[in-house]
Amino acid sequence: MKIVFLDAATMGNVSFEPFERLGDFTRYENSTPEEARERVRDIDVLLINKVLVDRELIDSAPNLKLICIAATGVNNIDVEYAASKGIPVRNVAGYSTDSVVQSTFMHILSLVGGAPYFDASVKSGSYSRSGMFTDPDWNWWELAGKTIGIIGLGNIGGKVAKIAEAFGMKVCYFSTSGTGHCKDYPCLPLDQLLARSDVVSVHAPLNDRTLNLIGPEELRLMKPTAYLVNMGRGAIIDEKALADAVDAGVIAGAGIDVFVTEPIPEDHPYLMMKHPERMRLAPHVAWASMEARQRLVGMMADNIMKGW
Repeated sequence: MKIVFLDAATMGNVSFEPFERLGDFTRYENSTPEEARERVRDIDVLLINKVLVDRELIDSAPNLKLICIAATGVNNIDVEYAASKGIPVRNVAGYSTDSVVQSTFMHILSLVGGAPYFDASVKSGSYSRSGMFTDPDWNWWELAGKTIGIIGLGNIGGKVAKIAEAFGMKVCYFSTSGTGHCKDYPCLPLDQLLARSDVVSVHAPLNDRTLNLIGPEELRLMKPTAYLVNMGRGAIIDEKALADAVDAGVIAGAGIDVFVTEPIPEDHPYLMMKHPERMRLAPHVAWASMEARQRLVGMMADNIMKGW
């Protein structure tokens, strides 16, 4: 069995030994569309993360019997065309729940607690020169007693809710499907959730219902002291509107792990802000703890064994 991973660099420094045990495994760090078409000509199993698997690529692999993606979403694969050729597509789910939840609170705690400011206060020498035992100039606040509004209460959103409760927060959520299945917390219309929440945390997939779900009007519904965290997909939020809202003090700040275009262009609104200190940006890494990536490899190997 010949197995090829076309963009293995996206997985970082994990062990690919589970693939090596299954057959003749070749990894390419990255592949252009032209390189990809050449590299799949005699393979049996295709492994990808973000490479576009369109009709042309599928037709370039006459021996292809299985496509495995290192993700839950399959929007970069022409699944219908693959099915018409008798080629199953296998995704993975649940591998990164703990990783994304932890990253969510990394952003929330940094925003609410002012971690970069206090770190800079000490390292810049400002604290040493102040003559005071403390620095009272940054007004940070406690999560206890505050409200977190979760957009998308699936596996990840549900775990965020549980941890938020451990901090003493009140939880509400908005169902992007239109049906509130969880009875543990109040399910609110989006406008009410935005107006009530001190932290809004997005954990929804991108689809017709969530595309540009939060734009200028929705941001104006939020408290000026509130923070917005997006761990779902970049296009759920109007990026220019969010940058403008944070700069203008419409909301206090935001933590963003996902973007419409990845990597983001150098002239992206988030990189052109007057108040960059109000933003926490990460290069789509919430999914990528060491444990999550190794779990992902194991689950992909399982998919090969089940699908072969």
